[in-house]
Amino acid sequence: MVAKCGPRILHHWAHATRRNCDPWWENETDWHRAWKNLFPEECREISHTAADGEIHRADIKTPTGIVIEVQHSAMSDAERHSREAFYGNLVWIIDGRGFRDNFDIFHILPDPNSHIAADIVWSKATRQMKGAATGIFFRLSEARRDYPEQKITKSPRRTWLEAMCPVYIDFGGGDSLVKLEIYDESGLACARYVSKKKFVHDAMTEAKASSIATRFYPLPK
Repeated sequence: MVAKCGPRILHHWAHATRRNCDPWWENETDWHRAWKNLFPEECREISHTAADGEIHRADIKTPTGIVIEVQHSAMSDAERHSREAFYGNLVWIIDGRGFRDNFDIFHILPDPNSHIAADIVWSKATRQMKGAATGIFFRLSEARRDYPEQKITKSPRRTWLEAMCPVYIDFGGGDSLVKLEIYDESGLACARYVSKKKFVHDAMTEAKASSIATRFYPLPK
């Protein structure tokens, strides 16, 4: 850091070069700090150097090498691509408190590997199809339409639906995250609830971001 002092401006500190400034940096909120505080201090603000010498600081990097980016602001597709390509073993936690009312979660889906799911073709939902009409399905064995057992999500920030790395949304006020997923080969977007406690535990013990919340075993008390 370089001290900036003078009669016409306030004394402050500035980075010596732009290469020491992370272009992906955003103002840290209380929400950011609360998430970082769930992890040991040595896992927070971990610096990485790009091939061109530019510095990037991961919000959280666990001992197993998983990078967790805690994102409050909206993001362009280009920036998301850049971060995912740079870190690789990355998982996103998105602040969803500002768009909770625009995010629809409807019906519970059966296990996609179950015999029930194998008999069902899902009809894509739209926001206007409220109530039991949303996410209706066609049962192959009965050749009729029925009421759904489905959970569907619609994200107002489209880039997260197209992310290559796992995306979890924190809507606040609860103990669970919402993980964005694709239900089956039809490409149906869906969501799964994952407890924050399990997320933190798995992030600290699993080697790959994609393995978080995929195995189930008793959590430590």
